[in-house]
Amino acid sequence: MKKFGFLLFLFVIMAALPNGADASSYSAKIYLDGNPLKISSDVKVENISGTVMVPIRVVSENLGYSVKWTKATQKVTVLKDGTTIEMVIGNKTAKINGKSATMTMAPILRGGTTIVPIRFLSENMGHDVKWDNRLKIVHLITRTTGNDGLAAINGISFSDNRLMVAVSGYVNPKVTKLTNPDRIVIDVANAKFSDKFSSSNNLGTGMNGTLTVTGNPDVKQIRYSLFSNSPSTVRIVMDLNRAKNYTLSGTQNGSSVFIVDLNATSTSPAPPPGAGSKKLVVIDAGHGAHDPGAVSSSNRREKDFALALALKVGKLLERENNIDVVLTRSNDTFLELRDRAKIANNLKADAFVSIHANSGPSAASGTETYYERVSSVALANTIHKHMIKATGLKDRGVKYGNFHVIRETTMPAVLLEVGFISNKNDEAKLFNSTFQNRVAESIVVGLKEYLKL
Repeated sequence: MKKFGFLLFLFVIMAALPNGADASSYSAKIYLDGNPLKISSDVKVENISGTVMVPIRVVSENLGYSVKWTKATQKVTVLKDGTTIEMVIGNKTAKINGKSATMTMAPILRGGTTIVPIRFLSENMGHDVKWDNRLKIVHLITRTTGNDGLAAINGISFSDNRLMVAVSGYVNPKVTKLTNPDRIVIDVANAKFSDKFSSSNNLGTGMNGTLTVTGNPDVKQIRYSLFSNSPSTVRIVMDLNRAKNYTLSGTQNGSSVFIVDLNATSTSPAPPPGAGSKKLVVIDAGHGAHDPGAVSSSNRREKDFALALALKVGKLLERENNIDVVLTRSNDTFLELRDRAKIANNLKADAFVSIHANSGPSAASGTETYYERVSSVALANTIHKHMIKATGLKDRGVKYGNFHVIRETTMPAVLLEVGFISNKNDEAKLFNSTFQNRVAESIVVGLKEYLKL
């Protein structure tokens, strides 16, 4: 696991109500969508007065939850996909997105580990729960996104020869390599496009669209469509310039992002980003597609600046032998904020940087950097000091900001407001290639210093 500052606990959830009120414990056996989770043999599931309790540290990496522990108030905060659950040790009243709810059993702090009622937690985070009392197994079943029982495709992005697909619900993609012409076909059965994806990507009545790819020697374009209605199947096709091997990852344990990686060779699969001793950095270009972000008086768009700078940062990081880089988008596409965070969380990145341009009164000018968690302050300070030298703009400082992508990510994460697109002087610099190169270099220097490389 990557270290994330003072976040003391990793996470898990499961639940059940086996019969009987006797307090007892057993070795943990937990299944997610039919697959056993890898849990150490010393982890115990406790049955306290008929409520199954599980250490909250057990499976956060398996389920993609983020957990925060506030020692002063003994509060556990669990976050996933826009849902926030707050629980306090010894208190049966929890809060779900600010609204009070009652648990059958209050969380307990036992030997430095918090144990929680897993039915309450998991059912409010999108999992159904079944308890096998005979075998003492907790079964977690990922709920699909709607009454139709279908998983949903929320976003598609392509960068660094990796196709990343954000989903809600359980999926099992089938990937096929075809020739004449060369292409890779990904079929996602029992799935549909989410309403947000459909509206954001201009899907027509034929429910199909194209993701433009430029300057890639391997991939011409990426097409996607609702290929079949029986069963409902989303098909994604990567049209290739030449035959390529691939590896598929992120489909186990209910992951919310799966990746088709074209960086494999003919003799070995592609190592996952950040494998070995390499550090992994995720660079996020803000906005995209139908979401232009802020727009200047001369109709220049924040999304274009963010992408241009992100691509430059990505290219520089690709030259670093000790760093792997993943871009949440490398073209004019759109991903939900939650899916940007999911990509970084699922990859277990070491650092996350979201790139933006600011907007305000025409006189407002300068560069500022935002963090949301204490564990992100060092990253924010380090990048900011280098970026200020590169921009030459007013130093507006390092600040706390409650922005989704730096709040929901589980690694040190910052949001950069490089300059004000609403200020004519700042705008001219933001869209100057030399300026962008200088800022990109400063971000990379800051990352390398922070990562001690």
